[in-house]
Amino acid sequence: MIVLTAPTGHIGGQLLQMLLETSTRTDELRVVVRDPAKLPESVRSRVDVVAGSHGDPDVVDRAFAGADAVFWLVPPDPGGASLDAAFSGFTQAAAKAFTAHGVGHVVGVSALGRGTAVADRAGHVTASLAMDDLIAGSGVAYRALANPSFMDNLVWQANSIREDGVFTGTVPADRKAATVATRDIAAAAARLLLDRSWSGAGEVALLGPEDLSPNDMARIVSEVLGRPVRYERLSLERAHAAQIARGVSDVMATAFVDMMRAKNEGLDDGVPRVAAAASPTAFRAWCEQVLAPAVGA
Repeated sequence: MIVLTAPTGHIGGQLLQMLLETSTRTDELRVVVRDPAKLPESVRSRVDVVAGSHGDPDVVDRAFAGADAVFWLVPPDPGGASLDAAFSGFTQAAAKAFTAHGVGHVVGVSALGRGTAVADRAGHVTASLAMDDLIAGSGVAYRALANPSFMDNLVWQANSIREDGVFTGTVPADRKAATVATRDIAAAAARLLLDRSWSGAGEVALLGPEDLSPNDMARIVSEVLGRPVRYERLSLERAHAAQIARGVSDVMATAFVDMMRAKNEGLDDGVPRVAAAASPTAFRAWCEQVLAPAVGA
């Protein structure tokens, strides 16, 4: 039995489809979802559904009974009052349930940064790494998918790209860095969940095939869309204010800014791009297949 959390989210939804489409899959699938109605009927008829939050002890106790492997993803908590509560606090009940039910393998969505000089002051990433330690401490075989920034975050700026020809960020315009497509995160999770020959605790870095600066990305987006698109750098202060304007709590807005500051100081630079870490989707291909339709819509 494979159990998926966050199956209606962007990564979890893609992972669920991949597992359903894997013809050699012999495992049964169970999903934990707050609102089962958000699952298509064609999916609900093929999976065991446990309704509720995977931060709830009673829910994970039911969900993990008989489970061989679990996909773990903490949902965003934009209004959260505490980073620890949003990550490790949310995960505590699950960590106990892993042990109680003898779950053998867990795959979690996490972040790059472990071992870097800024890992202890990187906001969301610092909290995510602490969550990884909590899960690994439960005794399960654990793989944290260590990710840089997502290419898919650019979709949130589709309107600005369409209407104003601009996207924004806090990274220096010429600073090259890794990015990853969420479909590659889902694919990596599927491989680990289906082939459980691994043991112990560790990370799997997913770095994409190339490092690009925001100016590089603007050039590629312009070429794909056939119109000029430029990058505008925001100060960290403006980024914090923008988060607050969207209703994010001050704690979470500050954590976001701390994460972005740490990225500018090398948070994502600690892992070399060896073959195993070079996830396949190039930014240009992602723009053609994902961003262009979003901007066109």
